[in-house]
Amino acid sequence: MIQKAVLLFMILLLPLVNVVAQKCELVLRGKVLHQENDQPIEAAYVWILETRTGAVTDQNGNFIIRELCPGTYTVTVQYLGHKEIRQTINLSGSTTNQTFKMEEESVALSGVEVHGHRESVQTTTAVTSLYGEALLQSRGESLGESLKRIAGVTTFSTGNTISKPVIHGMHSNRIMILNNGIRLEGQQWGAEHAPEIDPFLADEITVIKGAETVRFGPEAMGGVILVNPPSLPVSKKHSTEINLLGASNGRMGNFAASHSGGSGKIAGLGYRVQGSVKRAGNVQSPRYFQDNTGMSEYNFSGSIGYSSKKLGVEGYYSFFNTEIGILRDSHTGNLSDLVEIIANGEPFNKPDFTYQINNPRQVVAHHLAKVKAHYHLSPAYKLNFQYGFQLNERQEFDRRRGDLNARPSLDLQLYTNTLDLFLDHSRNSNWSGSLGINIIQQANSNVPGTGVTPLIPNYDMINGGVYLIEKYLKGPLEIEAGLRYDYRTVSAARFIGGELQEADLDYQNFSAFIGGLYQLSPYFSFSSNLGTAWRPPNVNELFSQGLHHGAAAVEIGDPDLNSEKSLKWVNSLEYEGKRGGVELTAYANQIREYIYLNPTGETFVSLRGTFNVYEYLQANALFYGLDLSGTYAFTDQLNGYFKGSIIRAKNTETQTYFPFIPSDRMDWGLAYSFGKETHRVTLSNVLVARQSREPEFDLAPAPPAYALFNLGYNLKVKIAENQLNVGIQANNLFNTEYKEYMNRFRYFSADMGRNILLKLNYQF
Repeated sequence: MIQKAVLLFMILLLPLVNVVAQKCELVLRGKVLHQENDQPIEAAYVWILETRTGAVTDQNGNFIIRELCPGTYTVTVQYLGHKEIRQTINLSGSTTNQTFKMEEESVALSGVEVHGHRESVQTTTAVTSLYGEALLQSRGESLGESLKRIAGVTTFSTGNTISKPVIHGMHSNRIMILNNGIRLEGQQWGAEHAPEIDPFLADEITVIKGAETVRFGPEAMGGVILVNPPSLPVSKKHSTEINLLGASNGRMGNFAASHSGGSGKIAGLGYRVQGSVKRAGNVQSPRYFQDNTGMSEYNFSGSIGYSSKKLGVEGYYSFFNTEIGILRDSHTGNLSDLVEIIANGEPFNKPDFTYQINNPRQVVAHHLAKVKAHYHLSPAYKLNFQYGFQLNERQEFDRRRGDLNARPSLDLQLYTNTLDLFLDHSRNSNWSGSLGINIIQQANSNVPGTGVTPLIPNYDMINGGVYLIEKYLKGPLEIEAGLRYDYRTVSAARFIGGELQEADLDYQNFSAFIGGLYQLSPYFSFSSNLGTAWRPPNVNELFSQGLHHGAAAVEIGDPDLNSEKSLKWVNSLEYEGKRGGVELTAYANQIREYIYLNPTGETFVSLRGTFNVYEYLQANALFYGLDLSGTYAFTDQLNGYFKGSIIRAKNTETQTYFPFIPSDRMDWGLAYSFGKETHRVTLSNVLVARQSREPEFDLAPAPPAYALFNLGYNLKVKIAENQLNVGIQANNLFNTEYKEYMNRFRYFSADMGRNILLKLNYQF
């Protein structure tokens, strides 16, 4: 009798045992896109009816819902102004990957919000973005300084006012920057030629760390930086944002404002205007001011666009203008002065503070205009067109005698036309891709009247490329691959000593990549990307012959340089838990015929002073390293973060090291919030090791390691329906004297000392 009772009990218990034994470790992950343009939707709500759990999509339209049991679920996707999606999904494997495309409601309905369009790159390689709170904290910094907040990204600087981003040891013409979808084309070949772009125009800055030459062309060999403004709000609403910043070091003042709105009469029509001004004086190291290191800047951008179900059109214009003083002590009078200041390690001339900017200095103006449009040929196919025009005007002034002092020693005008035509397809939720062509026409001219032989010649360049990219998405797996062919022709000419020198050069090559992403478990994902890339030598690397005034150096080019060819493998392992996450990225980049600027140890003496001589050389190289970043919430109020990077770069022919490669570094911090996160205090520490892997020759030994502490306080205040953000930030809190190895002026001066910033941001 007892045995029968036990048996009956076990039979009744069996279904419950199956439920308990059933592992609820399945994952639903995916992306929510606009149906009409395949752009990501942020803040869409993805909800599972049976479990009453859900998620909100991030900036890139991604979402993830974990700890689901096997079975059939009803998923709803909701977003203001769009038709709700209700779909049945069967979960059986470890991960299901799903893309939802939302169709907008009729624009005639009251209260419907039509959306604008923004550039977005969907890739399986390592991607990190600055937006929201992180971007707000970076306001007032240059683009290069802002991006140092991302693991694996550093800067290559000339003094404390000029910096350009470095990704995995690559910079300048190996990094492509897109300003609202247009590749930024300026005289970016110089170390002191900072990107001509205003970070205030962006509400998101994205870094792609892999080679993206298939999508964008040869200049994306080292990575891509996307500077994206907000989408145009083409419904009937208006928003304004004002930023006011002040800094103690350099006594800097910075004002920026933007306003956007939509038409109430024409559904789908909207606009945005934005501008900023910035002024700073001499930078101060802990023990002295740096002479002639002030800067001024004023910028403007504006766009107007129209969006409907079938058609989207947008016009955009931006203007960037800056005047930057170059450290006066970097331009010495004779050889003994140069030797003495390098041996001294700091300027002999230590003036008081001033806003005045004298020679040597540089004045740069950059105009960018674009028109883009897209049209839906069918629900699965979309045709895209984009044209961009740019004019970059660069003048560099040296210290000269008499009336010549008012003349620029380098006066360049660079005209660039770009044309992109591509077809996007998404036949179903599994397949998507692009087929496109792009053409670049560029002309550089030296404006007469400088009285100096031009550093680089006049030249004309045409580059044409055709590419194909396909992506497959199924369950926990995402795979993409691409192939591209480019052809480039360069014609250059200039007079040297009354003799005309001409050159006609042609370059062509293929590039390809294959990458994938796999959801290993509810909390772990792995991505891998293997890509070939190439880059033809730039005009300065081929033809530089003389004094580069802004860099205070003589540079010698080589017209026989060959194209660089690389094979880069990037792997990322990401963990995302309930209280935090960790991301580890490992990469290896083998580059054949890598071009680098090397100090020769020789000096050039002229009437304008004595300068170190550098030459462009080529060698086979191997770059490899690690990026590590993570966050953790210790409590609801206390959060921490860390990030670090290690990079190695070696000349594999001579087993020696290249100059100007970032040293090992780590950054960690803690943030404590009071109340409902209206008050927050942050403490951070930057640790940078000495660069022990030095080239065989350098003008001075690598500087010692250093550690910097930063302290910040942020306050959020609600004023009616509006938001006021107040921030106080102390960088280099203890006024530590240090020299950054990646600063070309470390031979002459220490880096910036303590800097206290006050930031006000008002959104209404």
